[in-house]
Amino acid sequence: MNIGCHVSIAKGIDKAPEIAGELGCEVMQIFTHSPSGGPIADISEETAKNFKDGVKKYDIRAVYIHAPYYINLASKNNRIYYGSISAIRKNLERASLLGSKYVMTHLGSSGDLAEKEMFGRLEESFAKIFDDYNGSAKLLIENSAGAGKIIGSNFKQIGKILKTVPKISGICLDTQHSFASGYDWKNDFENCIEALDKNIGLKNIKLMHSNDSLTDLNSHKDRHAHIGQGKIGLGGFEKLTTFAQKNGIDMICETAYPGVIEDIKRLKEMRNNNAK
Repeated sequence: MNIGCHVSIAKGIDKAPEIAGELGCEVMQIFTHSPSGGPIADISEETAKNFKDGVKKYDIRAVYIHAPYYINLASKNNRIYYGSISAIRKNLERASLLGSKYVMTHLGSSGDLAEKEMFGRLEESFAKIFDDYNGSAKLLIENSAGAGKIIGSNFKQIGKILKTVPKISGICLDTQHSFASGYDWKNDFENCIEALDKNIGLKNIKLMHSNDSLTDLNSHKDRHAHIGQGKIGLGGFEKLTTFAQKNGIDMICETAYPGVIEDIKRLKEMRNNNAK
């Protein structure tokens, strides 16, 4: 397993691998455009080549793409619904161009939809996303912190989504979101893993967002903390790192610079201690 973080593309997508190398990344995550909205400009062949050359030069072993924040695949608003479908499809195509294996996305909110309607809406949206898609990048869904009627906060619901839409390749497990949804990585680790395996299957965990939690267990708030400085704590992350190492799951930190450099170092130390 490899360790890295989310990297800014503010200086250009093709500059991201160099930044990742400077931060100590073995793997990296990026947005391919503004996550908040606006036009999605094409990635030129030259930019894609420079990006892939940089990945090789700085020994970045895998690249992960995060879909934008505004995704809502269950929205009744057609502008949001079809915009979300288009954005995920474009990100899959862009990820394929950049040599990234996975795109991960949140699913949005069910609003006032009944569960059956919500699942129908999701199934329809993914059918549109994958229609005639022949790129190499695959899609993951990320668990949510569970505020309001946000989809994907519990493992049982995520497992049902994976069974409903087999073209989804697995999940990105966010440690903070799951803690905020009631999964206690600090004090109830084995039961959390059992719930994951029972509902989702450990083989379907393809990536881990490794974030400590500023907020309490079951808070349903998305607030990241640096490793060991939140409610999950160093003990929880020692167990999570061991689990990721055992199962070959890369870990990506989504914490703020410059503290993220120390987060990467801490996780590497935990991994290296396990190897002794």
